[in-house]
Amino acid sequence: MGIVTVLSGCGEADDPVAEFSKSSDQAAPAPTPDVEVPDTERVKGSRDNTPVCLVPKAPGEVVYENEYAKVDASNISEGYIVVTYHGNSPKVKLQITGPKEVTYTYNISSIPKEEVFPLQQGNGQYMVNIFENIEGTQYSQAYSQMIDVNITNEFSPFLYPNQYVNFTGSNEAVAKSEYLAYVCNSDLEVVSEVYNYIISNITYDHEEAETVQSGYLPDVDEVLYTKTGICLDYAALMTTMLRSQRIPTRMEIGYAGTAYHAWLSTYIEDVGWVNGMIEFDGNEWSLMDPTFASNTKDKALKEFIGDGSNYSVKYIY
Repeated sequence: MGIVTVLSGCGEADDPVAEFSKSSDQAAPAPTPDVEVPDTERVKGSRDNTPVCLVPKAPGEVVYENEYAKVDASNISEGYIVVTYHGNSPKVKLQITGPKEVTYTYNISSIPKEEVFPLQQGNGQYMVNIFENIEGTQYSQAYSQMIDVNITNEFSPFLYPNQYVNFTGSNEAVAKSEYLAYVCNSDLEVVSEVYNYIISNITYDHEEAETVQSGYLPDVDEVLYTKTGICLDYAALMTTMLRSQRIPTRMEIGYAGTAYHAWLSTYIEDVGWVNGMIEFDGNEWSLMDPTFASNTKDKALKEFIGDGSNYSVKYIY
């Protein structure tokens, strides 16, 4: 065990859930009946809407471990690692610091199970640290490993599921996105269909926002079933739907000025990354006009994404 450490970045101020719960005054859209029209009554779009759900694996080909934890780095070229805790502490933190020197802090399960974490900072060295709680905010380092990462497909971290955006091919959210994408002719139309469905059918859960605990993780099918959730639920559900439709999507959390925000940035073929295509400003969700994204020469789009002054991304999931 290492020297007792007080983790930075683990407090309420740096917890996305804690920050988002303060925005509970969001005006909730009125729900509409979620009735699916049979495909025989709908016009099929030219785009293939077959869902593709990438499956993270931990084959044990490249493993770093000690008595407390195991890090399976067999698929770092795909942009993720699989972490399993084997110790006895009831409260455990994982920190991953990548080449951009941004440290991501996660709660990990004290019950041994494989959990997937993205390597979203590109190629380079990643420091992986695992800490066990001693008392209060004091932690002791249980494991540390530096990993050299070379990602072969830059989009992989934003197509695979992970701890925050967790889904498989059996999720109802994936089936719903397949249904919504049926009528679409392009990725942009899929983004629009998913966005319009979410804001028309999911309502903001004010009670949950007031009581949500640090470390909360979305369950996308529960959100789809209950049709309620906090903004992290909205973002995870939209990201799931788009990733399963082969659209690379970054769930981004950060600031616009002093306000805490969430964005979904998507990669559109022949356009590139459209930053902040869908955003939550603390009160409501909004969709960038898709016509902006269809024209990289558009002045408004360039102004929005050009100098980065409109927003400051803190975390990407």
